[in-house]
Amino acid sequence: MGLRTYILKRIFYSIILVYFVITLNFFIFTMMPGDPVLILASQMPRREPEVIQTIIETFGLDQPLHIRYGKYVISMLTGQFGVSYETKKPIIGEVGLRLQNTLVLVLPPEILATIVGLILGVIAVRKRGGLFDSASVITSLIAYSLPVFWIAMILILVFSINLNWFPAGHSIPDYWRYIPPQTIWEDWGTRLRHLILPWITLFLLSYGGHLLLARATMLECITEDYVVTARAKGLKERTVLFKHTLKNASLPIITSIAITFGFTLGGAIITEQVFTYPGLGWWIWDSIVNRDYPALQAIFYVIAICVIIANFMADLLYGVIDPRVKYG
Repeated sequence: MGLRTYILKRIFYSIILVYFVITLNFFIFTMMPGDPVLILASQMPRREPEVIQTIIETFGLDQPLHIRYGKYVISMLTGQFGVSYETKKPIIGEVGLRLQNTLVLVLPPEILATIVGLILGVIAVRKRGGLFDSASVITSLIAYSLPVFWIAMILILVFSINLNWFPAGHSIPDYWRYIPPQTIWEDWGTRLRHLILPWITLFLLSYGGHLLLARATMLECITEDYVVTARAKGLKERTVLFKHTLKNASLPIITSIAITFGFTLGGAIITEQVFTYPGLGWWIWDSIVNRDYPALQAIFYVIAICVIIANFMADLLYGVIDPRVKYG
């Protein structure tokens, strides 16, 4: 089987997987307890039967289940996510804005954590059994095990409240609603100051996992014959570690990175809650509290799509990174 055939096969499987995600998403929220109609009616001044009937007809809740299911599948595939129960605005616009905020929040620290974790993992393998190896493993385990809300609150206490170096939360200052920034440097600089503490929190939470995984996979390959042969040829230790050992130990690392990136696009719920950052994670929590089912359906659908795409890209990278992988 060639690469083109493999790609077409994976695309076909991904389409089937997307359909099952949509179906599962529909029935989960259909069977959830609580009546969203009563929630919407409680926000109105009148709760007469005609008001409730109008709400039911507006959201199509009076139609048979199979008709609602068919319309739901078409809506998800076309990006028509409906209207939020809470904000009364189209969900597609809300998703776009909050996804943009989430990308700015989670991608830079995750990319940096991946790079730093892999480099430190390689150095730990090179100095295995030494002080650096032991210190890196201990610090990684501590950082990886600490509750994310505790890390965030300590950073806020030290760098925001005590030192007053960075803001304690939000993505922009509250006073921008009345006095907008005058220059692009003021705009970017202020936004960056609001992102520093959340970035540090997510970095500390992520880099340890990448370090431990890189170290563990490389220790399994460090004694293989091709590594011994590379050293016997007189290659530099850096070349042996990065070009031979890390490359051949990279398959589980790629899988972990792909899954991590897929789920991080769904937002960092706890981090966004602590820093009151308006991303997808904060929206998930807010939608759960308010039982905003259409918003939750759209969010979970977007997260599932991101994970599917990330795994698809990882499968393609396997053959690029490791020539032993055959598309067959």
